[in-house]
Parts: sequence; C-alpha cells; structure tokens
Amino acid sequence: MLEPAQDLIKPVSFLTTRSSYISLPPALQNAVKEVSTYDTQYTLQIEEVDESNPTYQFRLKRNTDAAQALYSWMRAMKPDVVIVPNGTILEFGIAYRVARFLKIPTQTYEFSDQKDAFWLGQNVEIMRQDTSQMWQAVQDQPLTHEQFKRISEMFEARRTARTTENFTRKWQSEPAQGAQSVKDVLKLDERPVVLLATNVLGDSLTLGRQVFSRTMAEWVSRTILYFIGRPDVQLVIRIHPGEVLSREYSMVDVVKKTLPELPEFIHVIEPAEKVNTYDLIELADLGLVYTTTVGLEMALRGIPVVVAGQTHYRGRGFTYDPASWVEYFKMLGRILEDPKKFRMEQEKVDLAWRYAYHFFYTYPLPFPWHIKFWSDYETHRISQVMTDANLKRFEPAFRYLSGEYLDWNVINSHRSHAH
Repeated sequence: MLEPAQDLIKPVSFLTTRSSYISLPPALQNAVKEVSTYDTQYTLQIEEVDESNPTYQFRLKRNTDAAQALYSWMRAMKPDVVIVPNGTILEFGIAYRVARFLKIPTQTYEFSDQKDAFWLGQNVEIMRQDTSQMWQAVQDQPLTHEQFKRISEMFEARRTARTTENFTRKWQSEPAQGAQSVKDVLKLDERPVVLLATNVLGDSLTLGRQVFSRTMAEWVSRTILYFIGRPDVQLVIRIHPGEVLSREYSMVDVVKKTLPELPEFIHVIEPAEKVNTYDLIELADLGLVYTTTVGLEMALRGIPVVVAGQTHYRGRGFTYDPASWVEYFKMLGRILEDPKKFRMEQEKVDLAWRYAYHFFYTYPLPFPWHIKFWSDYETHRISQVMTDANLKRFEPAFRYLSGEYLDWNVINSHRSHAH
C-alpha cells in the first residue's frame, strides 16, 4: 500500500518540471507577487517588505513554480471543485488564486481554536472571515437565555484564563486581578482611559486588512502622535501577548521609534507583562483596534470602539468605522470631548452580544478533525465518523466542501428547530 504522500508527490513533481514552459497571465503574475508579499510578512512577522529580501525572492520562486504547475493542471483537468486550506498564504494562497482565476468553485477552510469545528468559505479566502451572509441570516433574532448564558460563560473563561467547552487555548496567561490593581500599577488617575490593542505582526488574520492606513504600524504610530497633544487623556497601548513568539519586529519597536520617551499619560503594556487585558477593558472609556477580537469584547461592555482595520465585526452596527485619516481623527476628537456621552445604547450592546454568539457558535461548522489531524484521527476514525449518529452531524460540512451552496438561512433554520 502506497503512503498517501507518495501518490501526491509524483504528479506534482511531474508538472513542476514542465512549469518553466508555461506563461502566466498578468493577473496571475500579480497574484503571485501579492501572495509572496504575504508569505514574507507571515514568515518574518513584518509589514514592510523589500522585494530584494531573500525570503521574498524564495517565496516568489516557489509561488511562481506552484502557479505555473497548478494553472497547467487545472486548465487541462478542469476539476469541478477545488478544496484548499487557508487560501491566503504559501502555496495554499496560490492554489486559491489560480482556481478563482479559472472560475472554478473553490472552498477554503481553516481551524479556529475550537475542536470538532472549522471555518468554511466558498469562493472567498476564509482568513478574511467574511461573516456578512451568516450575520444577515441571524442578526434580527434575540438571543435565548441559554444562548446568552453560553456566550457569557465563554467570555468569563477567557477573562479568568481558563478553557471551556471545546476551546483549545487560553486567551490570557494570567487571570484577571481587577481593574484597581492595574490602575495602581500604571498610576492611572481620573482622566479618561483609551485602550489601544494591537495585533500580532504577520498573522494571516491581519494580512491585507488596511482600510486607510498603509500598515498597522502606521496606524499605531500616527495615533500615538495624536495623543501626544492630548494630556487630558490617558492612552494605554496593549501589545498583543502573542508577540512573545515574534522573531524580528515588535509593535514595541514601533512605539519606541515613534516616541522614545513616553510622557506620563501614555503607557505601554509589553507582550510578556503579567497584565490581564480584561482588567484594562474594565478601565477603558474608548477602544481603538485594528482587527483584534478585543474590540468586540469592549463593545460587549458598552465601550465605544473605533475600528481601523478590515475585521470581521467591522460594519456590523456596533462599532465606529472610519474610512479615512480625516474621519478617524475627527471621530477621536468628537468622542474624547465627553466619552461618557458615547457609551453604547443597550440596543447596540445587545447587537454586539448577538454577533459574538453567532461568530463563536454559528460561524464554525461541525467537522470531525482539527489542526492536529493525526491525533484527532485516533478518536475520529473514518469508520466512526460515518456512523449514522456522527454522519448526521458532520455530513453538511462534507457537502459544502464538495461544492453544495452554504445557505446560512437554511443552517439557521435547522439549528433553531433543533433547539
């Protein structure tokens, strides 16, 4: 019996040896360059990419070879559907771009931090987390008591640095200590507190998410420069804890380059500091975010949130979403005149809770295997998955992967009747 990998390697190698004879259309050449830029950002965890960088050149060659091979094969074989993980970076991104260029139905998927579930996108990059169709199907339905309790318990687990249900990770390294403890440590006074939360550089959930800034770093830098002239306000910059794994560049470097000496009203919480983000949220009068979920969590508490990047919850009715620098700074000035006047109305807070529930519990679809496939396979063997009980749960995902249209109205109807 051949190993699965051997069956795959032979045809791919065969095509790759002939790829140099295939000329890519200009649109695919541009796609290769864009994906290579994303790959370099992702690999080196940077935002600014010099095309002479060895990593970029390496990825450009790899991606060009992959694009030529896939373009030749897909044109010849005309597959009915293409299934590809991620769809944004590396050869996955190339496979997605080639398939869409040839107008082949393309399913992209990725795993969140929940076991037995995955995200699925049809003819879109799943890392874009386009929840618009899902949200349109559910946004007008108030949460039941059980649904609200479930999402509340999930966020409480995140706040107290615990896992819950089928979630596989903690979102904080330290349990919350209470707002007063952080207030004492940072020596905050009664002036309004603005919490700016960054993302991890190079995360594939942030690639290409610019709205009005050139990069996330530019947004952070220009925001700091704005607050230098606002000593009436206290700015707290929370660098993403995930940056403890960064290898090249940190948002801490961006802050130091912008402002080597911090005034007493600007504070930076570095990635490894033992500070729970939820204690900071409790203190905040205004939230500033790029794409981090912290923005959604601040909205749940009625805090006005200004979103600078293209994140999945932007434009859902409970955040401020400027489209230009002028609009952004005008918005900051208006809110900071009296932040308490901009506390969210209960109707918008309820809307944020509805969105949070459906993002975490409706948007992920039941799927038997997770990112650690082989360990999951021990408890989810094919013979077990295909039993009547399990197949009823997982079959819809298999159908959607095969090209059946993912209709969120139908999914919502089935789940409503199930409950």
